[in-house]
Amino acid sequence: MLTSALGALRRRIGNVHTDHRRIARGAVIVSLFVFLGKGTGAFKEMAVAYRYGIGETVDAYQLALTLVSWLPLTLIGELSILLVPLFVGLRDKKEELTQFLAELEGLCMLLGVGLMALLLVSWPLVAHFTASNLSEHTRTMCLHLLMGLAPVGILSFTVCITAARLQARERHITTLLESVPALVLLCFILALPHPDSLLPLMLGTSLGVAMQALLLRIIARNVDGQTARPRLSFRSPHWGKILHSVSMLMVGGVIISMITPVDQYFLAHVGNGAIATYGYAFRVLTLFTGMGALAISRAILPILAEMLAAKDATRARDTALKWSFVMLVLGAVGAAIAYGLAPWIVQLLFQRGAFTADDAEAVTLVFRTGLLQLPFTFGGFVLIQLFVSEARYRALTFIAVVSFLVKAGGNMLLAPLYGAHGVMLATGLMSVAAFVCYIICLKQPGAVAPQGGSEE
Repeated sequence: MLTSALGALRRRIGNVHTDHRRIARGAVIVSLFVFLGKGTGAFKEMAVAYRYGIGETVDAYQLALTLVSWLPLTLIGELSILLVPLFVGLRDKKEELTQFLAELEGLCMLLGVGLMALLLVSWPLVAHFTASNLSEHTRTMCLHLLMGLAPVGILSFTVCITAARLQARERHITTLLESVPALVLLCFILALPHPDSLLPLMLGTSLGVAMQALLLRIIARNVDGQTARPRLSFRSPHWGKILHSVSMLMVGGVIISMITPVDQYFLAHVGNGAIATYGYAFRVLTLFTGMGALAISRAILPILAEMLAAKDATRARDTALKWSFVMLVLGAVGAAIAYGLAPWIVQLLFQRGAFTADDAEAVTLVFRTGLLQLPFTFGGFVLIQLFVSEARYRALTFIAVVSFLVKAGGNMLLAPLYGAHGVMLATGLMSVAAFVCYIICLKQPGAVAPQGGSEE
């Protein structure tokens, strides 16, 4: 009986379409790399909690890191999902790829320097809007950290481009290398143990991102043979499609990116320690979202791009919808397990040194609230890849507006009542609303554009 059942299961697995096998294999590999990478990040967070606890230094560091990475990550988030389908289409066009990469690297380097300079020049205005409720000492530390973390904003673009090159070739080592900044920061915190010094945070974060960028560039060059020396010109024929697509996506991307500084604003008005509490809980959540949502999105995007390049939109939609509901179920199961293990996870990661039992209880409450978003984030990430591949930018913009309104409204209502717990609850409600919108929009016919094209 058992042998017959196993035989039937083996035959069903053998009959699974090769696309699903590739997606599953890629997702498993990325999940493993995410686990290893986020594990390194967890050790880093343990070291930060042990050395600094929940206080002004961590508030200043997390606010500075948010400000430095906000605009670059907004652009990167939109650019990376456009670059992967484009690089898939240019696999056999080496000269076109060489020219476009060189010009893209040059533009992004110039853009990164400009954004960081603008942030530092406008700091008094930024501080007024984002940190007015924090102490003067915290704001001063934040300014010093902004100067030390400026390389992060510049190098983020290089990391994005080289990661997209590897993802287009279905090489998922880029996910593992995301642990490099955390590993370097961990080493600096342990090597420079002064609890009042900002130097470990500045040097560890900036040098870690620099090392990640260097390793990615070396690996990408070995995979696709491209050196990608930066060049300031716009001669590539692909600029028109990419710039139009980025401009369309940026509308929704900027709206969504505003959520992070809005959260920081509400948390800062809660008082000292709220930003740190939320930050610790959020970083534990990223371990789970990375192993699910990040893994499936990176595994499925190149394959959806291949289907759409072959003009097989029906198969692409069917594949995406199936995997979206699979990930929704997996996310629900993962959230239930994580909810039960939450106190043990937080205590294991953080409760030592300056991080007390009361701090652990506060972080656990926020973390448990954040688990509401897990299944909907898992399922939604799959559909995002499909919508971008189909160039359904109007639908994405509409969903971004709805998400922001739900999030902002939730913050206004819940943050004054529940503090960091309320801000995280608003994030969960936003994820539910966004997933519902994806399903509704998916039923509507959408334009399927060429790689890097625009919505009709």
